[in-house]
Amino acid sequence: MRIVPDGIYYACGLALVGLAVSYFLQPWLGAPFYVLAAFCLYFFRDPERIPPSGNVMVAPADGKVVAIRQIAPGQTRISIFLNIFNVHVNRTPIPGKISSITYQKGKFLVASHEAASAENEQNTLVVENGSTRVVCRQIAGLIARRIVCYKKPGDSLRPAERIGYIKFGSRVDVLFGPEWKTTVKVGDRVAAGTSVLAERAAKEEAI
Repeated sequence: MRIVPDGIYYACGLALVGLAVSYFLQPWLGAPFYVLAAFCLYFFRDPERIPPSGNVMVAPADGKVVAIRQIAPGQTRISIFLNIFNVHVNRTPIPGKISSITYQKGKFLVASHEAASAENEQNTLVVENGSTRVVCRQIAGLIARRIVCYKKPGDSLRPAERIGYIKFGSRVDVLFGPEWKTTVKVGDRVAAGTSVLAERAAKEEAI
């Protein structure tokens, strides 16, 4: 399985510490470092995903839908909470072109809380395709201290293409207009790139 490079670096570092502890102290004392190294490989896994067909919006992250809110007339926000056991690689909710990327410093509140959407460290990508515009917001959580984004403004995205990841517990919000009909509910478990969050009422020309 594909592993995010950071996961390999962390795993190698922890394994080396474990070897040193085992060599200079007691062999069994290195065991916790080996366990942590294995967990890093598991945490930073990056499985392949096949997006569904049709004019749909897919989940940008693995996790649990913790909120679906009308935050403005005609604008919906779906929030997905990722725990430490979820895949943390994020994918674009729709294919299209990135019109802007905005990074915002902030707090590190528990990512499942409502206030995290406005107050936490976050990176916001705006993806446009035809007459639709979808916002994908990577939000750091209580443990996470680094948001990684692979893309830049002007990049074109294929369906469910990887856009980055967030280290450890985190949250991803998706904001969209009335042209989309929500197909999930609070409490649903979703998978990045494969689970459908919303469907488009009318087919639009793709970028």
